[in-house]
Amino acid sequence: MYFEEQLGDFLSYIASEKKLSLKTIEAYERDLRALGRFLKIKDFAYVTEESLTSYFSYLKKKGYASSSLYRFLISILVCFRFLKREGYLKKDPTYLMDRPKLWQLIPDILNEEQIEALLAKPDTKTEEGACDRAMFEMLYASGLRVSELCMLNLLDVDDKSIYVKGKGGRDRIVPIAPSAIVALDHYLGFRNDPKKIEEEPLFLSKRKKRIHRTEIWTRIKKYAKAAGIQAKISPHTLRHSFATHLLENGADLRVIQELLGHADIGTTDRYTHISNKHLFNAFNAFHPRP
Repeated sequence: MYFEEQLGDFLSYIASEKKLSLKTIEAYERDLRALGRFLKIKDFAYVTEESLTSYFSYLKKKGYASSSLYRFLISILVCFRFLKREGYLKKDPTYLMDRPKLWQLIPDILNEEQIEALLAKPDTKTEEGACDRAMFEMLYASGLRVSELCMLNLLDVDDKSIYVKGKGGRDRIVPIAPSAIVALDHYLGFRNDPKKIEEEPLFLSKRKKRIHRTEIWTRIKKYAKAAGIQAKISPHTLRHSFATHLLENGADLRVIQELLGHADIGTTDRYTHISNKHLFNAFNAFHPRP
């Protein structure tokens, strides 16, 4: 089948010339096969701008997160660019598409009132509730990835900062808010650790092992429902909210980039699309005319 030939050439290209990992190659193949099944095509040449619009509308209605939509987008853009260059296509259907508007790559966030409602739900009189409150405080107050939170050890945190083992080996030091310190100290008061050894996990599961991201995901969903929050929410929502609220209150984009541990400022820049508040603040503060 022609579809299989085109897909095979593309996968060979990203494997041999781009040296992508096996996991990444498998993700590209999975995304592109899903597109092929939805459009019922035997040749990528039959894909149009309208059919891609229909496909992403379908994915959005199915409830895919912004991060997943972004991955689908990248898979399709890279593939069609390759197919056009190799002569499989006369025209790249993605070339003139209004990408940010079409795929809505803006992260999902909570407003400050929703954050407060979520943080108020854990029962901090119990060890589990105290743990949950401390985790949520740290995700929101320091903008950690959930994987980074899970990897924290007791000795990675002091009264002012957190040593974060970052993505791609990009370790960083980030400030910790007083509210998060208070919540963390309260949680650690339930712990009966014999000593603060270097590899002792900061947050423990119900089985007293290092907590896993899926358990945090389950817990935050439960509290969001109890708080009456209708928006889709995950631990990453608190990271997105952290960045957005910093931006809206005047933080420099480069500072936010450092706090989030982004290698590329372009990744951080997507937060500028969430609200125009920072634009008006900057205009009022710096424009020479009153």
